Amino acid sequence: MLKELEYPFDSKYIIGKKVMLRKLLRGDGSKRIKKNIAILGGSTTNDIKLCIELFLLNQGIDPEFYESEYNQYYQDAMFPPEELVRFKPDVIYIFTTNRNITKYPQMTDTDDSVGRMIDAEYGKYKNIWENLSRTFHCPIIQNNFEMPVYRLLGNKDVEDYHGKRNFLQKLNSKFYEYAQTNSHFYICDLEFIAADYGLSEWHDLNYWYMYKYAMNLYAIPSLSFNIANIIKSIFGKNKKGYVLDLDNTLWGGVIGDDGVDNIEIGPEEAVGQAYLEFQQYLKEQTHLGIILNVDSKNDEENAIAGLNHPNGVLKPGDMIVIKANWEPKDRNLCSIADELTLLPESLVFVDDNPAERHIVTEQLPGVSAPEIGSVQNYIQILDHSGFFETTVISEDDTNRNRMYKENVQRAQQQAKFDDYNDYLLSLDMRGTIKSFENVLMSRIAQLTNKSNQFNLTTKRYTREEIEEVAANQDYIDLYGRLEDRFGDNGVVSVVIGKQIGNIVDIELWIMSCRVLKRNMEFAMMDELINQCTKRGILKVIGHYYPTAKNAMVKDFYSLHGFEKVDEDDTGNTKWEINVANYIPKNNVINVNGGNE
Repeated sequence: MLKELEYPFDSKYIIGKKVMLRKLLRGDGSKRIKKNIAILGGSTTNDIKLCIELFLLNQGIDPEFYESEYNQYYQDAMFPPEELVRFKPDVIYIFTTNRNITKYPQMTDTDDSVGRMIDAEYGKYKNIWENLSRTFHCPIIQNNFEMPVYRLLGNKDVEDYHGKRNFLQKLNSKFYEYAQTNSHFYICDLEFIAADYGLSEWHDLNYWYMYKYAMNLYAIPSLSFNIANIIKSIFGKNKKGYVLDLDNTLWGGVIGDDGVDNIEIGPEEAVGQAYLEFQQYLKEQTHLGIILNVDSKNDEENAIAGLNHPNGVLKPGDMIVIKANWEPKDRNLCSIADELTLLPESLVFVDDNPAERHIVTEQLPGVSAPEIGSVQNYIQILDHSGFFETTVISEDDTNRNRMYKENVQRAQQQAKFDDYNDYLLSLDMRGTIKSFENVLMSRIAQLTNKSNQFNLTTKRYTREEIEEVAANQDYIDLYGRLEDRFGDNGVVSVVIGKQIGNIVDIELWIMSCRVLKRNMEFAMMDELINQCTKRGILKVIGHYYPTAKNAMVKDFYSLHGFEKVDEDDTGNTKWEINVANYIPKNNVINVNGGNE
């Protein structure tokens, strides 16, 4: 990852060095998932495309682009050219701005006629979205409209139906209503991005008059970064949580020197208020499933006392893992990741000390450690960094903190047993393994894009693709949910197998690392074979494609009794088993109300 492309970044540097940055990223040897991105533009988009490419490469996605001709977004959307059809986009981004509004209210218009104008403009875009959705069955990203640089009616422009601001806000509201009822559709909040950049600077008219750029050239990285964040979120590249320092990060002062009574936290003074609001911000994020952990050079007693400060919002119970000791912070972070069964790069390291940030990022490539500046900047920098860009909020997301805490309880339970099978039986596990259900489609798609360590074929699916699989009788599709005495782990495994005659070829097998070594993989295989038997399937074929992250499942099929029949020079393997020879292996999980 290039620090130059992490927020806060230098937009002028990115614009000036974009070719060099692209060369560095393309030549770094990283393995990235490939995605086709179509940009349908209402004005000049070339530099937008180039900057989106930089940010996506930096976030682990290798994009190919289709770019419409200047201002041909409507024609390409409603009458897709053969080139776009052949391109088969994975995501379509419609880049339009208030420059593309065809008609604004005039002072002679009535309230009713303005309402019809809004409906007509919205109807044009709705036709675009629905035609693209029918044709390409992929996620669509649409800008809302930024506010104009001038107000003809002054302050009244925002509330009078003749005002441009009033018109654009009502049109934006219709876009939001559509987004709320269409799960494949995402809004890029151009209104916020422009306001955050500075509306007067955003609308530098020289770039419009000379180059037909709908914004200041140096604002393009801010827009492109936001688009890249939406795309990486759709394809499961979000971070999972924070690893937080304490002294001068969650409170002001050094608790070991100053004592718990003298740390700065609370509304009584300016600096304490800033730390308090930062804690409140982090607390709000836990409700979205973002997990919090502590990595602090401190005595544990002092760390707990600081977290229990009466003026603080965050308490020890809000943290999943607390490492307060004198070990190097990179080692602690690795230990935290291990306990959470996550990769270190899934976590964001937040520390006020630049030396500690440097050590962690040098020792743990892929871990983000943003330059957070002074406490007054903490919230803005973390919020604008887009580490946890929200495109879907599932039940499992909102329950994630609870699930990780329950995993800690499971680990404590395991320590009481000498025999591991006895420990598994003590968990009283109940599994639900069924074909895909409509209410779970978003979570299933989300899981296919998030799971890396336990993903045998590395294949990713959008929600639309998952729905197509579920509707196709040539596929066996299964999701697995696991509950036990400590709680519900949610949907933790997905299997997709394609039937070809009397053979099933496993195209996807993934499982959340939250339930590793719990026999859920055996329960899933048992049910897959059961479904094959019902269909008269004679043989099952499986594949393992190695990556830097999935070595743990290299021998997965061997453990299930499959025979390796092929292996190429890169380590890709092919496995087979006759259905009649399969021996069920789950003996600890009660599946679908049975008595296994």
